[in-house]
Amino acid sequence: MQPFTEQVITIIRAIPVGKVMTYGQIAASAGSPRGARQVVRILHTMSDKYDLPWHRVINVKGEIAITEDESRFLQKILLEEEGITLNEDGRIDLSIYRHDG
Repeated sequence: MQPFTEQVITIIRAIPVGKVMTYGQIAASAGSPRGARQVVRILHTMSDKYDLPWHRVINVKGEIAITEDESRFLQKILLEEEGITLNEDGRIDLSIYRHDG
């Protein structure tokens, strides 16, 4: 496994309940500020294997980035179960819920 991938997995695992991080924030923390798309790939391929809290990762606008309806709805439900609220525009207030791990 590549060092960047290991770092991304470690960072995602450390996002506490009730907090979120953005793809770009995770990439930067793992040492690759322009690696947000790579974070997406890692989440897509390794979430199940490493039991990652994938639902705590959102885009820079505070939005759920998943476009497929069922998965998008599941992410919203999982976030709400952790006390994270989405506003009427479907955004999460990053000033409240962002984890600065």
